[in-house]
Amino acid sequence: MSPQKMSVRRVAVVGGARIPFARSDGPYATASNQQMLTAALDGLVERYGLQEAGAVGEFVAGAVLKHSRDFNLARETVLGSKLHPATPAYDIQQACGTGLQAVIAAANKIALGQTESAVAGGADTASDAPLGVNDSLRRILLQARRAKSLGGRVKALAKVRPGHLVPDIPRNAEPRTGLSMGEHAAVTARARGIGRAAQDELAAASHQRLAAAYERGFFQDLVVPFRGLARDQNLRPGSTAEKLASLKPVFGLDHPDPTMTAGNSTPLTDGAATVLLASEEWARERGLEPLAYLTAYETAAVDFVGGDVAGGEDGLLMAPAYAVPRMLERAGLGLADFDLVEIHEAFASQVLATLAAWEKRGLGTVDRARLNVVGSSLATGHPFAATGARIVATLAKLLAERDAPARGLISVCAAGGQGVTAILERA
Repeated sequence: MSPQKMSVRRVAVVGGARIPFARSDGPYATASNQQMLTAALDGLVERYGLQEAGAVGEFVAGAVLKHSRDFNLARETVLGSKLHPATPAYDIQQACGTGLQAVIAAANKIALGQTESAVAGGADTASDAPLGVNDSLRRILLQARRAKSLGGRVKALAKVRPGHLVPDIPRNAEPRTGLSMGEHAAVTARARGIGRAAQDELAAASHQRLAAAYERGFFQDLVVPFRGLARDQNLRPGSTAEKLASLKPVFGLDHPDPTMTAGNSTPLTDGAATVLLASEEWARERGLEPLAYLTAYETAAVDFVGGDVAGGEDGLLMAPAYAVPRMLERAGLGLADFDLVEIHEAFASQVLATLAAWEKRGLGTVDRARLNVVGSSLATGHPFAATGARIVATLAKLLAERDAPARGLISVCAAGGQGVTAILERA
């Protein structure tokens, strides 16, 4: 018997739900990844009536900062949610690209007919970051466990000193360079001549646009209140470039004229987001109108160790400069073919550097009126694994608001010198 030929189907983005994003050590300080992700998932389940068995083929999600108890985060979230407990689930992780990669993983199965529907998402808490046991203490405890006698265990434990009780604190730094993401971004900003005024203008626009979107009710069916928040806590509606210009730089201080501040950089954030994906047939049977269709995606990675550190061209957050051109070439499209462009705003300087890199590679320029039109991470915040799902749901709804066919581009940079990109379309 010859193997069955698989046809590729269109994958619909039906809707999304997320909790408001909060600054770390704020309203969600005691909330776990699972609790936040469950709240976002429950909002999606209730909105689209997904409670019965088989309603969702699978749940794909992840987190970047995970406790050992989160080893099966997606599945445990399902078991604690209103989604049917017979729904399969699995975890995925690619730093800041986690949420978008979860969407891609789910979409691939739908496209190949392996499932009719799926939910993708992610959560992260910088407030409840795991603390590791001091490695020297860990080795002593393992030695004591292996001891064959009580005397052997006592001898091993007698090696414990006060310094061994100091935990290993998580660091926002690349293991191979020792530089934080902000310091890497500062290197790229200097190399590419990204000025302070342009960064502050982009950051202010993000806040202003997010505030305007909330005021017109855009997020009413996308954001689920959680622990007293109904809006993203980081949002500063009155933000202006002039106000941001008064802030002191916090990255790149080892060089003259640093430009990156807390105002034009994304704060540490807690939050969770989910997206409902499905085949056209599944959506039609349930009377649901797809917001948009996921039509292409691409990932890339760069040698940032030989770049930022050694003075090369490629910075830590510049992989989308390669992923987007490859994706557009495969799709036969250019930047001018997109009505909307969503670039994850890890830092204002990184967004500007990405735009400059695309232009250098001959893709053209992006009209700022089409860029992050309802704000992005500088205003919402950035719970690492949740950002991709937030952007997919937001862009899909923006496309659905248009009367005519429209197309949107997504670009997400990630730690480790990686980038995840995608295209959404509405026919």
